[in-house]
Amino acid sequence: MKLNRTEKGVYAIAPTPFQDNGEIDFPSIDRLVDFYQDAGVNGITVLGALGEAPKLTTEEAEAVAERFISRSDLPVIVGVSAPGYAAMGALSAKVMSLGAAGVMIAPPASLRTDDQIVNYYRGAAEAIGKDTLFVIQDFPLTFSVIMATDVIRRIAVENENAVMLKHEDWPGLEKISQLRALEEGGKIPHLSILCGFGGAFLDFEVERGANGAMTGYCFPEMLVDVVRMSTEGDRDQAHDLFDAHLPLIRYEQQPGAAGLAVRKYILKRRGVLTSDAQRSPGGKLTETAKSEVEYLLTRVARHDPRAKLDA
Repeated sequence: MKLNRTEKGVYAIAPTPFQDNGEIDFPSIDRLVDFYQDAGVNGITVLGALGEAPKLTTEEAEAVAERFISRSDLPVIVGVSAPGYAAMGALSAKVMSLGAAGVMIAPPASLRTDDQIVNYYRGAAEAIGKDTLFVIQDFPLTFSVIMATDVIRRIAVENENAVMLKHEDWPGLEKISQLRALEEGGKIPHLSILCGFGGAFLDFEVERGANGAMTGYCFPEMLVDVVRMSTEGDRDQAHDLFDAHLPLIRYEQQPGAAGLAVRKYILKRRGVLTSDAQRSPGGKLTETAKSEVEYLLTRVARHDPRAKLDA
């Protein structure tokens, strides 16, 4: 299973499960895969920004990727972002040999000019090999790198193995429209656009031309439904379902360790993760925060019974 430019639907961003002592929890990886497949997602992305990849050793990163790939019947994208091309190339070669569908590359925070960004991705494309298909990750709020629409165009034109954009700019609706207009004008090859940022703007992103979502919201089945409804033209139904989840999406969207703590807590409550632990240094919900999450779950459950969890 290899990535292609026509990918659509939902790719779930998977957290890396840890035991309370900080060791990788492989049985929870197995449950995560089953959970995502049962939710109807189209693929899984691992070692992303909230996969705590920088906290893993090289051997651990390879082991996590291997477990997801071997356990899943779905295509798996692996984040291979690294400070240097050597580490990126090595991890990419390893996961592709294991059966990954492709890799995802985020820009280092040191990049500032358009030319620096374009040159970086040219080098990255060479480092992973022209036969390895990759995802451009555009997430300025985390990586502090501003990718103008023309920068994405240049990366896509120069590198045939760039087939997907993980779009996480905010505000970013106009960027989606601009990219699709460039495509209609024959100025950029078609990119599959899957949107992240916790799904916070998914309702309108699909309407603007995005092909779906690539994010880790704790109810991926809702994302699947919203993308399907929107694609089928059931606009009001899609927005109604999305609006019911929006308060929880907002709460989960807190930056960094806090947002990941919410996500892992709910996945534990859903019986997927054994522990909601993050590897140190990490975050953990206070009792007050847990009570707020539980309150939000009850509110969502009024409109979507899937949020009604056992006490």
